[in-house]
Amino acid sequence: MRLPFRCTGEDIRWAGLSCSEEEPCPIFLELSAAAHWGDRTVVSGNIHGESATLYSVLLATENGGQTWSEAHPRIRGAAIDRIQSLDSGFGWIGGEEQFPLPQNPFLLLTEDGGKTWTERAVLRESTESPFGAVLQFFFSSKSTGSLILDRGQGSGQERYALFQSENGGQSWTARQQSAKPLRLPQTTPAAGWRVRADAASQSYHIEHLQGELWNSIAAFAVNLDACKPPPAETGAEKQ
Repeated sequence: MRLPFRCTGEDIRWAGLSCSEEEPCPIFLELSAAAHWGDRTVVSGNIHGESATLYSVLLATENGGQTWSEAHPRIRGAAIDRIQSLDSGFGWIGGEEQFPLPQNPFLLLTEDGGKTWTERAVLRESTESPFGAVLQFFFSSKSTGSLILDRGQGSGQERYALFQSENGGQSWTARQQSAKPLRLPQTTPAAGWRVRADAASQSYHIEHLQGELWNSIAAFAVNLDACKPPPAETGAEKQ
């Protein structure tokens, strides 16, 4: 399958791409993680060029991969990756804006098994620097979670920060900062679903563990439609 994508003139200007009709800008799909609730499977990822991330992507299927829809609107300049799901229908996806530097980290939250998602910021805009990427997170219950933020080199403060939430990721409180990497003792348990990059076919396979075998339920092409300048209006079109 090929994810529909049509590059606009605004996309080209916003990302600072140098595209022409003769030399269009290649655009790629990158898929990162998969999770499952009941009949619904969701897959996180992004659309990017060679030098800039254009949009986040959250795909979903309710019929075993035969058809797919987008479970959340694409977020310009953002990438989403890690997913944690709970049997109760709660789930979280980590992400941040990638352009021009990782900033404004956030989580997407669901309480209905991946049907609807709500975006929640990790940082309080009025009191904290916006820069940072979600390095790791883990929820031990539908309300209690921890998160590690990587603020990047040269941020003017300790690079790594530990945050905690007691309301399911609706808001976060900083608990620790460190110049050395921080790690959560917990990790998201394997849920029997994964995304596998296949170089031979230049695609991402969504796979389900059944017994001891990983079975592919769908595959998405890496290469998307390239970015080209929109056609100029002709005199005839204007009339």
